[in-house]
Amino acid sequence: MRPDEAVTAADRTLTETRTAPRVATAAAARAYAQSVVREQWGAQSRTVREEDLIDLQLVVSELVTNAIRHGDGLAGFDVSPTAEGVRLAVHDHSATVPDVAYGSGALPVGHHGNGYGWPLIIRLAREIGVEMRPEGGKTISVFVPLREVSG
Repeated sequence: MRPDEAVTAADRTLTETRTAPRVATAAAARAYAQSVVREQWGAQSRTVREEDLIDLQLVVSELVTNAIRHGDGLAGFDVSPTAEGVRLAVHDHSATVPDVAYGSGALPVGHHGNGYGWPLIIRLAREIGVEMRPEGGKTISVFVPLREVSG
């Protein structure tokens, strides 16, 4: 292993992927994501800015709700904390890729009661990816940056 490839125990802890136990609702996914972040960052004696936790919860809500409503149901939910934020992976049962997933993040023109989720995700998350699952369906993954409360 080269020196630039060395991984410390703390780094391994922060990049461990956690699959949520039986998450079936957006509320359960939000609670789980927040608990993982608080546990991991707290173990490092770091506190996440409250506004970043709110952004995280908004992204989780939108992704999980979309999987339930438009993705033929939620097939899984993973949370991977890193030193800079958290990676989320939402698995569903549909092979249909949302046509707005790689959009500009522009809000819809006029109010139609929906269509705000993906613009919100695009504005708050980074590294958005969609991959087809071998067993069917897809995984939508995103990175949500988190900042530490300054002392």
